[in-house]
Amino acid sequence: MHIEVAKKSLQKNNQEVYNFLIDIKNFEILMPENIDKFEVLDANTFKFALSGMPEIILRLKEQHPYEKIVLGAASDKLPFTLTVNIIATSENESEVGLSFEGEFNAMMAMMIKSPITNFMETLSKNMDKIA
Repeated sequence: MHIEVAKKSLQKNNQEVYNFLIDIKNFEILMPENIDKFEVLDANTFKFALSGMPEIILRLKEQHPYEKIVLGAASDKLPFTLTVNIIATSENESEVGLSFEGEFNAMMAMMIKSPITNFMETLSKNMDKIA
């Protein structure tokens, strides 16, 4: 299953965006308002739960300075990745695109597609909070 949300233009350069996002504790700032739990487990891993959803543990899997960050499920039970692509559009602006990739059976995909899309859209919208 592949999901992408519209790219978000930011008044921050790609280096600022990248540096903010590789510090995983900053993802709490980007989370939806209906977050029930957010916990940093180590320098590369965090756990969160949204209302009515199971806990999800994400781990920083790949870092490509100033261009790309890949977060993945810490568990192999539901393998997926959340990729952040950062594109410099000018000296002080960048564009951030989020994409989700996961292998799920048809029933599971049908159940999670909408909540995951909504979650990603909220993360993208909240990118304006990057300090």
